[in-house]
Amino acid sequence: MTIERVETLVVGGGQAGLAMSEHLTACRVQHVILERHRIAERWRTGRWDSLVTNGPAWHDRFPGLEFSATDPDAFPEKESVADYFVEYAKQIAAPIRCGVEVNEVRKNTGAPGFRIETSAGVFEADYVVAATGPFQRPIIPTIAPKTERTAQIHSSEYRNPAQLRDGAVLVVGAGSSGTQIADELLRAGRKIFLSVGPHTRYPRRYRGYDFVWWLGVLGLWDIEAPEPETEHVTIAVSGAHGGFTVDFRALARRGITLLGRAEGFRDGVMTFTPDLSKLISRGDADYLAILNAADAYIIRNGLNLPEEPEARNFEPTPDCVNDPVFDLNLADSGVTSIIWATGYDLDFHWLKVDAFDASGKPRHRRGVSSEPGIYFLGLPWLSRRGSSFIWGVWHDARYIAHHISTHRGYMMRYA
Repeated sequence: MTIERVETLVVGGGQAGLAMSEHLTACRVQHVILERHRIAERWRTGRWDSLVTNGPAWHDRFPGLEFSATDPDAFPEKESVADYFVEYAKQIAAPIRCGVEVNEVRKNTGAPGFRIETSAGVFEADYVVAATGPFQRPIIPTIAPKTERTAQIHSSEYRNPAQLRDGAVLVVGAGSSGTQIADELLRAGRKIFLSVGPHTRYPRRYRGYDFVWWLGVLGLWDIEAPEPETEHVTIAVSGAHGGFTVDFRALARRGITLLGRAEGFRDGVMTFTPDLSKLISRGDADYLAILNAADAYIIRNGLNLPEEPEARNFEPTPDCVNDPVFDLNLADSGVTSIIWATGYDLDFHWLKVDAFDASGKPRHRRGVSSEPGIYFLGLPWLSRRGSSFIWGVWHDARYIAHHISTHRGYMMRYA
């Protein structure tokens, strides 16, 4: 059996894998990237048709390449993002092999490095970087049983309104994906129920600048750990239709019925938690906190930015929040489809190494795992809040590449 020897093997050819390749090349570390589909495949086939980035083009990119056909303040479409990564791979001459799936990685017994079983044969590598990102296995809570009457799909399977059966739609999850899908379906004339969970809500723009700029100058992208019990709290923001602030009161005024968190199901009735008003208020508090921090930053630094007092004006609290629905009979409400915008779980079943805790979560510090020679890249909060975003993964990749290069230097002394 022929075994291909590589110094570093990178699993995944999306934004994390390409960022890793750029920095490994800069450190003169020989490597190969294995991607089971195409470059940035999930941007093409794992998103809905009208998706755009949640950050403007000037921000959601790598430092070495701009979006050539997109205005810097606009929000690139998903195909443009995928094309961007293809172009980037060419620019850095990334040694990527598409159509190769990694089936298993194991530590060599009594010898350095790892044995990697793939669909294209066997590799051996000194270092392995798991750069498969955070969107690996869609999570659909086992709340509602599957029936012929009501179709259920994850947001990763949603493409456009025409895909769904006629009738009302229940969208579960009010992060960026859930709110944008609910908004699109509402614009298409559907009756929408939106189940709202814990979320962080920010203004799309404030006093002339996008929220990504404010989080940057305020140092909030660089927070190293989330507050307790907020690890999975999503940011409700949208780049659709030129970008707008997600306002649940406005969504309700336009016709969406807001609900609390989906809690249970019995005899065709979905039940919801009674904390909808509290969840909305917490999101409002986050929103106002950013405005306050921005105002203080402007005063402290003497910036000449236009005041925007109307940003603090909230619409009246809608009836569906004041008098919430706790029990929703799907048939009586005309609901024929449920879209679960409930996020993803990690899937490292192929990584047979001692790098996971008892719950199956990766054990690491800044991507350097507890198994020497194994690295993780692209995970949420890998080193900071921005780690799972395009620009954040680029900086994390640089740290990991230097870690590999340093360790390699020591091993060369042994050789």
